[in-house]
Amino acid sequence: MREIVHIQVGQCGNQMGTKFWEVISDEHGIDPTGTYHGDSDLQLERINVYYNEATVDALTHSDDLFKYFSTMDAVRAGPYGQLFRPDNFVFGQSGAGNNWAKGHYTEGAEIVDSVLDVVRKEAEACDCLQGFQLIHSLGGGCGSGLGTLLIAKIREEYPDRIMLTYSVVPSPKVSDTVIEPYNCVLSAHQLLENSDETFCIDNEALYDICFRTLKLTTPTFGDLNHLAVTALCGATTCLRFPGQLNADLRKLATNMVPFPRLHFFIPGFAPLTSRGNQPYRAVTVPELVQQIFDAKNLMAACDPRHGKYLTAAVVFRGRMSMREVEEQMLNVKEKNNSYFAEWIPDNLKTAVCDIPPRGLKMSATFIANTTAMIDLWKRVAEQFTAMFRRKAFLHWYTGEGMDEIEFTEAESNMNDLVR
Repeated sequence: MREIVHIQVGQCGNQMGTKFWEVISDEHGIDPTGTYHGDSDLQLERINVYYNEATVDALTHSDDLFKYFSTMDAVRAGPYGQLFRPDNFVFGQSGAGNNWAKGHYTEGAEIVDSVLDVVRKEAEACDCLQGFQLIHSLGGGCGSGLGTLLIAKIREEYPDRIMLTYSVVPSPKVSDTVIEPYNCVLSAHQLLENSDETFCIDNEALYDICFRTLKLTTPTFGDLNHLAVTALCGATTCLRFPGQLNADLRKLATNMVPFPRLHFFIPGFAPLTSRGNQPYRAVTVPELVQQIFDAKNLMAACDPRHGKYLTAAVVFRGRMSMREVEEQMLNVKEKNNSYFAEWIPDNLKTAVCDIPPRGLKMSATFIANTTAMIDLWKRVAEQFTAMFRRKAFLHWYTGEGMDEIEFTEAESNMNDLVR
């Protein structure tokens, strides 16, 4: 099996990452102590992609490495805290204080070597490493600054391995800090160069889904994380269970990325229904297909009707007729032909996995590479420019040794991407 080394950085990355492990452990029948209690051989067939087995005395642990500051103990004390090898928690004495420069140049740079040691140890223990996945946010200091520093360093050391990131894009609706646009643009500048595939999970969209579709009046971060993780688990289904298509990260990248810089995907998930509504819905393949192409089900706040799909992949889960899936997808493609880039024929791919997520009969996960992404980048760029024009808050960054020119470069790189 081709292993993936999973890294989570900063508070957001760790809270989402912890949720991710809870959900996939549940799907593979692994309890919080790391013991298998599953009921199907399929759960174990590819278990080594994310887990490796310890000796009988020690608990099983996952190839996992934590960057935690205050949130660290929360993970250790959490339900699946025992799953992780204690040496794989790496943390500094002080946080990055929402400052990208601290995470990337000063505080982060001090501990990045000890992080790389842990990554190296885990990578060497793999039989055939396919790549790294990093969960982080682009708005804070640690996840964005240290996260992108790690990506750059890992890329240097493992240039031929896939680097996949799940990046949470900041939104003014769900915001902790004023300087999120700075941190986000500086990070995007790095991701453009050093990541192979980036799933953009947008807080604004998650918030809207909770509010409108799931009818939650005051969504908590727990709700947002749970939503984001359903998409993560869907996107990694083909890596974790036997399936026909996109069975590893490289195949996904090859099929999804037409030009190396355009590697930003938007995840979507169906069925999304409010709790009270669930018993009244029979989920069918046509309904899943209709839902995933609906802008309301995408986890990034942009409307795919404003752009074109360069490529898209759909992972169906559950027992269903392959023929029906193919027919429905063909149907969508023919009816909405104008929304698919005509210079990439057959740019819509499907995969089917027999094992549905817990609590559902069938589900679909959507991975879209669409030009409508620019709504997202434009939103961030506008906020960035508004502050940068006045040089507001810049002293926090220049004080850590950054140069103004870096901001200008990052801004123009982002504008190039939009163009």
